[in-house]
Amino acid sequence: MNKTSATLHEPAGRLHDRTVDMHRALVSLQEELQAIDVYRQRAEACSDGGLRATFEHHMREEIEHAAMLLEWMRRHDAAFAAQFDTYLYSGEKPVAAVEAVADDARADAATAAIEENAVDNGEPATIGSMKETAWPIT
Repeated sequence: MNKTSATLHEPAGRLHDRTVDMHRALVSLQEELQAIDVYRQRAEACSDGGLRATFEHHMREEIEHAAMLLEWMRRHDAAFAAQFDTYLYSGEKPVAAVEAVADDARADAATAAIEENAVDNGEPATIGSMKETAWPIT
């Protein structure tokens, strides 16, 4: 049994292939991040310049691998894509400020959806009237 399948929380036969693939990507990302940390620490602690340069090279390679996995995840999971769209390359604002702006935008979108629902069926929208709305988790 490999490490990826050993860390599944549910039987593989009960999971969609895309869920197992995402799990593989997540486990691989964890491994890449751990390797980045190891090489960064080794480079910093190393007294030999040539060995330090080798560790730094390895660290940059692991960063590349992590970035590739993040891009794969963005392309294959709408929830990751949405969060990446919100937070990555969001400027120099503090991350918490980015979150507050995103929360406001989501609240505005929810309000617009409720108002649209009220207009569509001619009745005021209530929580009960929205129970059958499907919220995708992809």
